[in-house]
Amino acid sequence: MKCQKCGVNEATTHIKTMINGQYTEYYLCPDCAEKMGYTNMFGDFSSEFSNLLGSFFGNALPERTQATRCPFCGSTYNDIVKNGIVGCAQCYDTFRDELVPTIRRIHGNTTHCGKKSTQWRNNLQNRKIAKAQKNELTTTNSKLDNLKKQLQEAIQAQEFEQAAKLRDEIKGMEG
Repeated sequence: MKCQKCGVNEATTHIKTMINGQYTEYYLCPDCAEKMGYTNMFGDFSSEFSNLLGSFFGNALPERTQATRCPFCGSTYNDIVKNGIVGCAQCYDTFRDELVPTIRRIHGNTTHCGKKSTQWRNNLQNRKIAKAQKNELTTTNSKLDNLKKQLQEAIQAQEFEQAAKLRDEIKGMEG
């Protein structure tokens, strides 16, 4: 797929945005993505990581990280850092020790909390409650109208005991 901005290079970056309820998707080449401010999810993590541990391990990443490959897709941790993309779901287990700190730094959490915000869920719950209350009110009003109709019929039929019971029930419902 070609980049949607320049139309020349191959798109390697998929951007999804939600702004004021408007959902958009972009497929961009690396150059256009960088110009728009979208960078590799690990940023310059590989060089920072190498510099940080350089004094302990020379200028290379730890041997376990270099040698380990995902048993499912064959990705190495270096591939993930270089591309900013995890090869498969199994990579999360294979490279857990290396990925968890980075994921926590980027997302603030290591467990998926869903796409919808808490505010959206609260609004949805409030709408459901309001709808249930409206339905209950409609049902109550319908029942009240029915009782008033029965009251009029009881009065016309001169069934005053029944009319008194209906009157009391109506007063109880109206508050």
